[in-house]
Amino acid sequence: MRECISIHVGQAGVQIGNACWELYCLEHGIQPDGQMPSDKTVGGNDDSFNTFFSETGAGKHVPRAVFVDLEPTVVDEIRNGTYRQLFHPEQMITGKEDAANNYARGHYTIGKEIVDVVLDRIRKLSDQCTGLQGFLIFHSFGGGTGSGFASLLMERLSVDYGKKSKLEFAVYPAPQVSTAVVEPYNSISHHPYNAGTFRLCVYG
Repeated sequence: MRECISIHVGQAGVQIGNACWELYCLEHGIQPDGQMPSDKTVGGNDDSFNTFFSETGAGKHVPRAVFVDLEPTVVDEIRNGTYRQLFHPEQMITGKEDAANNYARGHYTIGKEIVDVVLDRIRKLSDQCTGLQGFLIFHSFGGGTGSGFASLLMERLSVDYGKKSKLEFAVYPAPQVSTAVVEPYNSISHHPYNAGTFRLCVYG
């Protein structure tokens, strides 16, 4: 089986993830509690959903996903929402204070305190995979967590998982919908890491 692990970082990544997993469940006929009524037997014949979901011994389907934010408000919306029973509690990782739209706080200070916990959760998910293909990373370029912590996490993923694919779904800042004046600066801070990774992948 070819599995993908989704990583949702920061407010934008978590909110996109919340919408995505609702659609994935609808697509595969999985209920908000993780049960699949159409799948009469555990480990049934149609296992196309196993790319994104792992199946427990009780027949519950759990997303191969991690939600990360440096403050709990947005992740708490999922913890208390319609799909709260779908996710394992350990897959919801939050800190106590946000990055305050500051790349440096997300990458060098607050983010450093939580990155090892996140990598441990990702390692547990990867251990459940028989043929891990790579990671889908959802984040924004404008926020402190989405830019700073996401780049820190991707650096560590490159070390731990070598040439596994990393596909980003990123929200770029735009002046019409900007929530912070420093969004362009966070984006520019994040870009050198992406350029370095690209050179490593192409020429490495």
